[in-house]
Amino acid sequence: MTERHSMKLAPLDVTGPLAALLPPEDRALSPYTGVTREHWIAVADHLLTSADAYRSPEGARINFPGRPSQQGPATDGLEGFARTFLLAAFLHAGGADRNNHLQRYVDGLVAGTRTVGADDNESWPEVGHVGRTGQPHVEAAGIALSLHLTKDDTWGRLKPDEQDRLAAWFRATIEKEPSPNNWYLFPATIASFLEGVGRADDQTRYVLDRALGLIEVWYRGEGWYSDGAGEAYDHYVGWAMHLYPVLHAHLRGLTSLADKLGPRLDEFLDSFGRTFDRDGSPLYYGRSMTYRTATLAAVALGEAVGRTPLTPGQSRRILSAGLRYFVERGSITEHGVLSLGWHGEHLPSLQRYSGPGSPYWASKGFLALMLPADHPVWTATEEALPADSEDHVRSLGVGLLIQTTAADGLVRVHNHGSDHLKPDAADAGAPDPLYSRLGYSTRTGPTSLHDPADNELQVRIRRVWSARRRIHRVATGDNWAASWHAPRFPQFSPWEGSDSADGGPVLPSARIESLTAVHGALEVRIHRLIWVPPALPVRLGGWAVAGSHPGEFAVSQSGLTVGVEVGGLRSAVTGLHGWESAGATPAPYGTAYGEWAVVSELLATTSAEDTVYVAAASLSAVPVEAAVEASVDGPVVTVRWPDREQAFDLDAIFAGIR
Repeated sequence: MTERHSMKLAPLDVTGPLAALLPPEDRALSPYTGVTREHWIAVADHLLTSADAYRSPEGARINFPGRPSQQGPATDGLEGFARTFLLAAFLHAGGADRNNHLQRYVDGLVAGTRTVGADDNESWPEVGHVGRTGQPHVEAAGIALSLHLTKDDTWGRLKPDEQDRLAAWFRATIEKEPSPNNWYLFPATIASFLEGVGRADDQTRYVLDRALGLIEVWYRGEGWYSDGAGEAYDHYVGWAMHLYPVLHAHLRGLTSLADKLGPRLDEFLDSFGRTFDRDGSPLYYGRSMTYRTATLAAVALGEAVGRTPLTPGQSRRILSAGLRYFVERGSITEHGVLSLGWHGEHLPSLQRYSGPGSPYWASKGFLALMLPADHPVWTATEEALPADSEDHVRSLGVGLLIQTTAADGLVRVHNHGSDHLKPDAADAGAPDPLYSRLGYSTRTGPTSLHDPADNELQVRIRRVWSARRRIHRVATGDNWAASWHAPRFPQFSPWEGSDSADGGPVLPSARIESLTAVHGALEVRIHRLIWVPPALPVRLGGWAVAGSHPGEFAVSQSGLTVGVEVGGLRSAVTGLHGWESAGATPAPYGTAYGEWAVVSELLATTSAEDTVYVAAASLSAVPVEAAVEASVDGPVVTVRWPDREQAFDLDAIFAGIR
């Protein structure tokens, strides 16, 4: 195995002011990453010290530089305060707040609640219902959790009238309507704190019971929750759906609730723990990816409450590799500020609610700092992970198919179940690249809305390419998952660059059936078009690989096989049945991994006689020597892997949807 793909990461490569603050690596305790608790403390301290430069005079807001969110600067300043407060709280709870950051947040609590809603530079905004004035729900929960972690040294330092004002702001918050998803956990988190300081009443009991009842409705098995009604499975499952209820049970000493939620967290980590790349990268999938290290929160939570299938040495290896990944790739600016993006700044990674303080939910990933220095997660020697030595495939009942390869440590997740659409939402309009694609990985991001789509099967009518929106999960097997969707044809308006859509062609009762099967680094993608007219262009996009300049890419093509390589990462597709030509197309807006991207693709024309399209695909950082073949006999597709055959009867798999 070459050093590039070694299980042990190269020496830390950090530049800027942070480099001088980091301690030496410890390759005895941390042979894989070199990172110890002292590195975590140094990064946390650097972020908090740097944030002080942007603190309002009395400390109630932290106004980070950057594009304002749709909520406006007052809420953005509260966001900066609340999210860095959580980082300070974790430091303090673990006995590592060596620069007394916490006191500045106590001062801010007093100033922010002195005249709530006033038009000045300190007062916190009043919290409204879900919508533009509702964002402080999120920040209020973060403040409540931080207080819960540090109760004696924060709440306990406030005067009675100061406590009353803060409690009144919290109480006004829990009476407002949250967004119909993980937001229902925010009033519950506030109520948990209020009850913990002797301020329980009917309202706190109600919002707690409501939240705990809703997560039962949203629980889907195997440790996975949907983020609200419908089918929404992304990083919010770990950093919200598990985090808030489990910490509520843990901090309040609710043994029966912990015994109920703990096994779910354990089971979740059994699959979710497999979605981290050997180089530390989390899976790039879903919204709010600018939270970055928050993706690690569930791994740390498992250690904090003793509910994880990972050993302490394995947990710290995942955590520390994740921390390294982001500090080495420019997520922290020269001024010590987390940028709005993934590596550095990247606007397509953002949502309308993303403001300059939003990236500081990265604080959730520092949860392990609440554990003392003698906790096993800090004292155990880093250990090998199963993915170091064996390929891994696992299909989940929620329609996600996890594929990991030991040769390069790369993770891909094939999506046949998560669309993030509410049940009452129309299956029309623009697609969401963060949820609609067939696959996501730890080294590629989806292309942007108006660039050529990666990992999608599309047909075109009147120059409009179809979109995949509502995903109907059908079935899963040991190494495959299947779904269908109705192709929609968004007509973007009022101009082509808009992210809204209206009108467009309609194909009544048309559907596209999709199945992904995997073996090692190989994928086979099977699609069948139902009631789609003949003589239309049809296209399959492969993985989008990204770089900084078009000259970095190497494209190779032979017949119906095309490969695109940049920086040692190669995406390839091969037409096995139904495809007529192969090529590569640029995505000028790039992805979270680079300013310029190229998508491998297959092209054909729809036919009335043969509606099945089969392709092989791969994404790999090492050469893929093996090949796969396929044949089609009516509805039966037979795939010939290097070591076995596998037949898929599409009529049988999709029988229930006619």
